[in-house]
Amino acid sequence: MTDRDAEFEQRALTCLPDVTRFARSLTRNGSAADDLVQETFLRAYRGYASFHQGADIRRWLFSICHHAFLRTQEREQRTVLSSDGGDAALETIGAVMDHMAAQRSGLDAFVCRIDVGPAIQVAIEQLAAPYRVAVTLVDVEGLSYEEAAEVAAVPVGTIRSRLFRARRLLQKQLFEYARDLGVTRLSPPATVDSTTSTRPEP
Repeated sequence: MTDRDAEFEQRALTCLPDVTRFARSLTRNGSAADDLVQETFLRAYRGYASFHQGADIRRWLFSICHHAFLRTQEREQRTVLSSDGGDAALETIGAVMDHMAAQRSGLDAFVCRIDVGPAIQVAIEQLAAPYRVAVTLVDVEGLSYEEAAEVAAVPVGTIRSRLFRARRLLQKQLFEYARDLGVTRLSPPATVDSTTSTRPEP
């Protein structure tokens, strides 16, 4: 093993679990994710000489993985990724309205008290790819907006916009999950009648 191979193994391969998780969020398919991970590390190994020492190697690998995913999509599909235009805006408005209705009914407080881990994973997988990338990079992997924008090769404002829309759509899915559990309308917390005295009568 050469020094270069040893260094690559020590630095890059430690990120394998993170890259695998990111690949699965992109492909939503175990077999396709394995192929994408293999492609990512093959490209990373070939291009390791271009990696700037001291940079975040995990973010570099995420960028390679995302680029490889987009190239795969271009080869396998004739349709392009959906834009951030009208349809997305309409979806966002609908999700926000659902959120407001859930606040009034108490569903949002209920969601905070139940185990929504499995539902969140399913909801993320149902997002369109641009939104799924934004949520995974920022909310799952903990990257900053700027770092996520670098990985996705889009402006920071686009990441912010996609993340806002994705979070609203995820909320909508979680509210539907709560309703599926049989929650239709929760009673508001009891309030004290200000006209009634709580002091004991003399």
